[in-house]
Amino acid sequence: MNTKSFTTALFLAAVVLFSTACGKKKKVVEQPKPKGEVLVNEYCTGEQYMSTKEAFRATATGESMDRETAKKKARSNAMSELSKSISATMKIVGDNYVNSTEFNNKEEVTETFQEMARTVVDQEVRGSVEICEKLTQREDGTFVSYVAIELSGQRLSDAYKEGLSNNEKLKADFNYEKFKDTFEKEMEKLEKERQ
Repeated sequence: MNTKSFTTALFLAAVVLFSTACGKKKKVVEQPKPKGEVLVNEYCTGEQYMSTKEAFRATATGESMDRETAKKKARSNAMSELSKSISATMKIVGDNYVNSTEFNNKEEVTETFQEMARTVVDQEVRGSVEICEKLTQREDGTFVSYVAIELSGQRLSDAYKEGLSNNEKLKADFNYEKFKDTFEKEMEKLEKERQ
């Protein structure tokens, strides 16, 4: 065999080797399930049930041998979560708003804002809207209720405005546009943190 034939044969062998190697599909090795674990399907959860810049949202579950009690527990748990989320956001909004204004006694004004936030949250959370509800029953007869609720940011902002404009200490100095701007910035941050 001459050098030219040997080089051609070697080249053809390499082409055949590469073409068959590229044509093979790699097998995906599936990880074994952890022993004793079962995949759980939770209802009323996921991205569409997370807070956005337009609305606060919360999800929860409740269990009971009684159907209605399971539903009440789920709703109560969701309202508690919603209340915590709103309260934390309104504290930041109040602090930022007061710090960006010319109030003489910032400590007193901050306390007034926090009191107002607690009052508004307590009143408004009761008016939250159910956006998802699922009810399942286990083999042992236990009912499991899944629920997601939401409260419009605009509704909350309007209620806050009404409460603050009725407050004699703050009425003269209250600037709703500045407050609303501060509130909207916090709602945007809330949405970004959840992504």
